[in-house]
Amino acid sequence: MKTKLIADSTCDLSQEILNRYNICLAPLVVTIEGKEYKDRIDISNDEFYKNLMTFKTYPTTSMPSPESYIECIKGAIDQGYEKVLCICMSSGTSGSYQSALLAKELFFEQNPDSNIEFQVIDSVSMSHGSGWLIMKCAMLIEEGYTFEELVEYCETIKYRIKHFLSVDDLDSLIRSGRLSNASGVIGKLLNVKPIMSMKNTKGAVVAKKRGSKQVYNYYVQEFINRVDYEQTNFVIVGYTSDINKAENLKALLIEAGFKGQVYIMQMGVAVGTHVGLGGLSMFFVEKPHEDFINHMKEKIISHIHK
Repeated sequence: MKTKLIADSTCDLSQEILNRYNICLAPLVVTIEGKEYKDRIDISNDEFYKNLMTFKTYPTTSMPSPESYIECIKGAIDQGYEKVLCICMSSGTSGSYQSALLAKELFFEQNPDSNIEFQVIDSVSMSHGSGWLIMKCAMLIEEGYTFEELVEYCETIKYRIKHFLSVDDLDSLIRSGRLSNASGVIGKLLNVKPIMSMKNTKGAVVAKKRGSKQVYNYYVQEFINRVDYEQTNFVIVGYTSDINKAENLKALLIEAGFKGQVYIMQMGVAVGTHVGLGGLSMFFVEKPHEDFINHMKEKIISHIHK
């Protein structure tokens, strides 16, 4: 029996990919000037970015409701699935994972006789980072991976999904607490663009570059140095408001020798609320590193002591 995939809307996968792999989304809620919108349902990406700078108060986001996850589970049952894998945004940056766990608890309280198998994964990733993991799982399902093999794959590889995100709108980072007011003012004056990655399940600034050319160079060099070609059969390049940036980065990755598929996908409203205009991101699997090795050691020790 095939596995049904569920995600929250911050995975930012394109509608084409969601349709191709029959992935169900639990939408985050975005509040814009006092009105609530379900991400990807009540407001489009283009509409949001077009009007972002005109809002009198800056938008806020809240996690998906447990009921939205339960709707996906019930939909999977109606479609004949017996196994459901839910992959959520990092628990360090959102309550999506906790909401999915609560949905699991509520569902089985309401349906104690259900034989559906439901597993929730904390992707420890943001945006297309969780999207990369979901998309890879969809491909592995087509290759015949069992439910147990998918869960093991996720729990192993998720610590090696590498993120890079740069922004033009420093105000968004200041509002989210990722950048101090002083650093933001200096950054604007010097045309410095902060580059973020994930550290310990949360976003952190890992570099600062002046101008777009230096950002592109940094992305490509980091990709060349870090990429695990055996695991990375595709890369996701994300953008908020300027697709040309994503197309430029895609061309540079291909020029650097990457032979896999490079998908360009837009960051959605929930993610865009925190990233702002001009965002550019890149996601791939990196070679094993110290944090990953230490995590695997802990897993082995924990398994031995069970």
